Amino acid sequence: MSDNAQNSQNTAKIVYLLFLANIIIQFLGIIGVVVAYVHKSDAPAWLQSHYQYQIRTFWIGLLYIVVGAFLTTAFIGWFILFFWVVWVVIRCVKGMKYLDQQQAPPNPGTWMF
Repeated sequence: MSDNAQNSQNTAKIVYLLFLANIIIQFLGIIGVVVAYVHKSDAPAWLQSHYQYQIRTFWIGLLYIVVGAFLTTAFIGWFILFFWVVWVVIRCVKGMKYLDQQQAPPNPGTWMF
């Protein structure tokens, strides 16, 4: 693997880690999605799908957070926010698994896991 491809793979792994850290430190997800947008066009095709998966993870996760925060007064929002945490962890772990195998995620456009 070339140095550029290895650097891009490491960058994708850093984005996954930023998303996981975002569960505790909220602004790190924004940094992660910006990095994904910046590096998406320069990456090989299989890594571009990881960046697409990460970008969708950020935007769909943001939707879950907004809806969950809005509904916390009705108590169901806490379940939505808990689901968001589980959802992000599963997506990031699966993404890093495929990244280590140097494979694209099977369905980067999915809303689920």
